[in-house]
Amino acid sequence: MAQHLSVITHPDQAIASALPLLQAGAVIAMPTETVYGLAADATNPQAITRIYETKGRPRFNPLICHVSDLAMAERYGRFDPLSRQLAEQFWPGPLTLVVPIKPGCGLHDLATAGLDTVGLRAPRGFASELIAAFGKPLAAPSANTSGRISPTTAAHVEEDLGGQIPLILDADAAAVGVESTILKVEDGQIRLLRPGGLSVEDIEAATGLTVIRPEKAGAIIEAPGMLASHYAPNAGVRLNATVVHPGEAAITFGSAAPEGLEKAVAVLNLSASGDLAEAAANLFSFMKQADASGAASIAFTAIPAHGLGEAINDRLERAAAPR
Repeated sequence: MAQHLSVITHPDQAIASALPLLQAGAVIAMPTETVYGLAADATNPQAITRIYETKGRPRFNPLICHVSDLAMAERYGRFDPLSRQLAEQFWPGPLTLVVPIKPGCGLHDLATAGLDTVGLRAPRGFASELIAAFGKPLAAPSANTSGRISPTTAAHVEEDLGGQIPLILDADAAAVGVESTILKVEDGQIRLLRPGGLSVEDIEAATGLTVIRPEKAGAIIEAPGMLASHYAPNAGVRLNATVVHPGEAAITFGSAAPEGLEKAVAVLNLSASGDLAEAAANLFSFMKQADASGAASIAFTAIPAHGLGEAINDRLERAAAPR
């Protein structure tokens, strides 16, 4: 059944409207600096179930629990010294840390997919204020139908899920534009579970440690965004294209000018100047625009693999995976 939807932009009004809904176990759309999240009380099983139902999300895929700060995070997770160093260095920001759950903390098993670990993140800006006012973590996967393109604006959320949720909090376009980087510390080593809005190079520079990247084949689902097929538009996705076929949409980067570009039904450049941060911020929005063009497939030119390019390529590989 469709719900009456409110879209609110004023921060004070947003918190006043959001709190009673969250306390009642409702699901709302919350802006963060990465993407918009579908937020609900991480301690309430009925609320978490509503997240899964709204997204159509497999229940074995865990949810990130968003906290206001490290002090709140330490009420729910056990931080070894290296995990704490990472939190102190990069929170608030686009970093999720997978840590052991603190026994009896109140997080529900549905939020963690029954794992004995939890992914915790302290977002920047308005989301932090909302979580502090709520007083408990908010489970908040991206606010879109499971497996589809993540939303970076309130309008994206409304287009996809507007009939299923009562409230969207609108804080303009997400500044980072791709989901958080997910790390897990084991035996004094840092494992990368998902590349994202914080580059591996920045993590290595801050810690002096080499980050261990995942083996993609057959990876155990330890964190969100690890499903092989994810972030997918309705159109097919073709990567590292040097030729654009008639009827395709083209998404390019930098000065790339693939053969047949003039025959594309839509052409979008993630960053004409070759800026990977700009490309990350534009990625999901441009995928949605290309998908809306009616093209049967979207051809992407090559994206450099360093810095935020690692996260962009990860999202594109999952978008292009068999469904």
